[in-house]
Amino acid sequence: MHVLRYSTEWPAARRLARVLAVALLCGGVALASPSQPPVAAPFKLRVVGGLAGVTQYTQLEAPFWTRDLPRLSQGRFSADVVPFDRAGVPGMEMLRLLQLGVVPFGTVLMSSLSAQYPQYTAVDLPGLNPDFAALRTSLQAFRPYLDQALREEHGIETLAIYVYPAQVVFCKQALSGLADLRGRKVRVSSAAQGDFMAALGAKPLLTPFSEMVKSIKAGASECAVTGTMSGNILGLHMHTTHLYPMPITWGLAIFGANRAAWQALPQELRMLLQAELPKLETAVWLSAEQDTAQGVACNTGSAQCTTGRRGEMALVPVRAPDEARRREIFDTVVLPRWIGRCGASCADIWRRTIGPARGIAAPAAP
Repeated sequence: MHVLRYSTEWPAARRLARVLAVALLCGGVALASPSQPPVAAPFKLRVVGGLAGVTQYTQLEAPFWTRDLPRLSQGRFSADVVPFDRAGVPGMEMLRLLQLGVVPFGTVLMSSLSAQYPQYTAVDLPGLNPDFAALRTSLQAFRPYLDQALREEHGIETLAIYVYPAQVVFCKQALSGLADLRGRKVRVSSAAQGDFMAALGAKPLLTPFSEMVKSIKAGASECAVTGTMSGNILGLHMHTTHLYPMPITWGLAIFGANRAAWQALPQELRMLLQAELPKLETAVWLSAEQDTAQGVACNTGSAQCTTGRRGEMALVPVRAPDEARRREIFDTVVLPRWIGRCGASCADIWRRTIGPARGIAAPAAP
């Protein structure tokens, strides 16, 4: 798939983006003869969803767009949806394509923003959220800023924020805790995850989700940070032996719309999506919480595994010293380096959002 790229500084590009947005947005209008009234064609959205193959997409996102939307609208509205990693769009380009309107409705993996837009990734920094309760608190504090910034700086309307199961550590060799990662090549999905692993003395390797198992099998990486159930679905449990269940991150994703495309929707459809997408978001979060536990159970072969494939991995307990080490690395490495990549404005964002909500002060300026 070839993706056209345009500078937002070009007026012609912006006009073309709007045309493309409308073309992608709906099925069009059937032309009528002068003696006949125009006949509206079925209104069909084009949506780029989350990662292919995982529960969020197969059991929740895809059914919502292809089954629930037509049912809820009594057939007036429908959608075609394609998974993010099969849409032919590089992750780092999705925010820009949404801004241009080339993709009118799309999913942005937050980890893909860590290099170009680190300010939007604060809520899921490695080591920040040891459990779902902490993650919810962080997001509640950060979301008003995120929604406003995406709207005002990129013309993107945030419609939902999804979450994947806890991103934990799968390893090919035995380990007893964080200290044993020293010297090992560890697959990561963002620069911030790399900061966390480097602080442990590991060698972080930025590897796409779809290439993770290949990297492990080939020996290019010895461990991988990924979702508990995502790893199981990919078959990672068949190529690794030890599972360390400390949540490094959670894998948030922003589902948004080009603002012009959003405003061009029929009011009835906007109202329907405003009512139903929060329900889908809630279902995704509940599923991620359940899949976190199921992923651990299935990878380790527990009888409690009901939705995945049972493996034989050894479950490594997370002990108190490692929890203290996690917090130390976050305070002294991850947060300062995030602010370093982000600039002084991000220290201010932290102090206005997550910092007070979680009781974590921003480091003093050097």
